[in-house]
Amino acid sequence: MFLYNLRNLDIAQGNIKPLCVDLDGTLVSTDTLMESILIAVKRKPLLLMLLPFWLMKGRASLKKRVSENASIDAALLPYKEQIINYIKSEKDKGREIVLATATDRKIALAVSSYLNLFDKVIATENNHNLRSKEKRNALVELFGEKGFDYIGDSRADLTVWTKADVALIVEPSRSLLNKVKLFTENIIVFEKEKQNFKLFIKEIRVYQWIKNILIFLPFIMAHSFETRNFVNSFLAFLSFSFIASFVYILNDLLDLESDRQHPSKKNRPFASGNLGIHIGLFTAPIFLIAGFCIGYFLLAFSFFETLIVYLLITTAYSFYLKKIIILDVILLSCLYTIRLIAGATATGIEASTWLLGFSIFLFLSLAIMKRYTEIRVMIEQNKSKAEGRGYRVEDIDFLKNVGPATGYMSVLILALYVNSEKVLSLYHNPQWLWLTLLCFVFWVSRIWLKAQRGEMLDDPIVFTAKDKVSYFVGLIILILAMGASL
Repeated sequence: MFLYNLRNLDIAQGNIKPLCVDLDGTLVSTDTLMESILIAVKRKPLLLMLLPFWLMKGRASLKKRVSENASIDAALLPYKEQIINYIKSEKDKGREIVLATATDRKIALAVSSYLNLFDKVIATENNHNLRSKEKRNALVELFGEKGFDYIGDSRADLTVWTKADVALIVEPSRSLLNKVKLFTENIIVFEKEKQNFKLFIKEIRVYQWIKNILIFLPFIMAHSFETRNFVNSFLAFLSFSFIASFVYILNDLLDLESDRQHPSKKNRPFASGNLGIHIGLFTAPIFLIAGFCIGYFLLAFSFFETLIVYLLITTAYSFYLKKIIILDVILLSCLYTIRLIAGATATGIEASTWLLGFSIFLFLSLAIMKRYTEIRVMIEQNKSKAEGRGYRVEDIDFLKNVGPATGYMSVLILALYVNSEKVLSLYHNPQWLWLTLLCFVFWVSRIWLKAQRGEMLDDPIVFTAKDKVSYFVGLIILILAMGASL
């Protein structure tokens, strides 16, 4: 926080003026209306069709109808500690603290009740949207012109600051700050280092794009190394990666409340409030369109059909299917396998049934491991049920038994493949491939042992991408495969 020529003489003389505080973007690092809409649409998807009709009756009506269909837990909102601490210090001086927000009154009262800092609440109600000039008029009517200080964050607050004695601005852009300086010298600025680009890269999960490397496997396993196959596989990789980032954004927007109750997911850019929800709502369609355009215009139509199936499954998973126990991990396994099918359709190479079977069981094991580690976290937090999931703590023994078994089933399928006639047509020395079985047995056993020791802190795929031992095992498998080909 830093100060610009603050000349509030009334404070020095003991005549302390009320401090009026905005909510969205000021007190909390989010937009409560957008969060309410996301919660409502997640619970009742058909409400999305009604939103334009509610908006036609005015923003106040929209806020009221949305609040009737969604309930925000005030305890889970991402509050700005710097602002909370400032308000507490001013309250200790005897100042009257007023929550003045365009948010629906139901949400404003919930926040006020949770924080227990405000002496008065004025908010949107009775089809009266308390924003910009309406908020300014309400505050002037209550306290008189220059009879209050106001803390806000956006251009909508400019007209309020013109009537306030002191303008307190939260994380302003340079242009906003310059506009406030035109009409007042009494300014307090709360600064915060902005890292939107880094946060955005984190949000779209570029590191998760490694999963889409599976798209390259069909032409590699078929030993068909033409340039055309590589180019088409790369385009398919980009298409799937863009669609995957769209799904990540969508999933995080829909899971804000449950993520905030998770020890690590609460730090995700949207859940923490460090990245604005509006950025997600703006960029998600861009990733969706980019992924579809690559798939439709540059690759075979069969690939585009596979892309549609992938999107439908992931969207259904995000909205509902992830809550159904066992089905959720089966679907995760299928989503990995769909990537192999996508690689096959992009290049026109038939996907090996051996490869698909191996993929199904291997990734089923990793999906079960992901749920297993989540339940371990639940036990450490003394919770009985996972937020947004159907699993309970007593399921941990079942997952611990089934998970490694499915991993070993993938090794069994690999053993059957090594003993098949298909191998003889692709490899000159297939006996080397038997040693790869030992590598996979070692790797599956090791990661499950680390999971049961509580050392699997990441998504298993992400863990593998960071694990030096996994790279070493992969290198050995590659050498053995090359030896079998010679």
